[in-house]
Amino acid sequence: MASSTTNDLAAHERTYRGFLSLVKWGTGTVVVVLCLMGVFLVRH
Repeated sequence: MASSTTNDLAAHERTYRGFLSLVKWGTGTVVVVLCLMGVFLVRH
């Protein structure tokens, strides 16, 4: 039973790190898109 808990914890940590990576890259992409929209879509 203890070994399955350890394996579940390792899988959980991998999943959480993947989620954090997705959030980081997703937020960065949104920021870049908004900056590009501000540069190219706003009339001066």
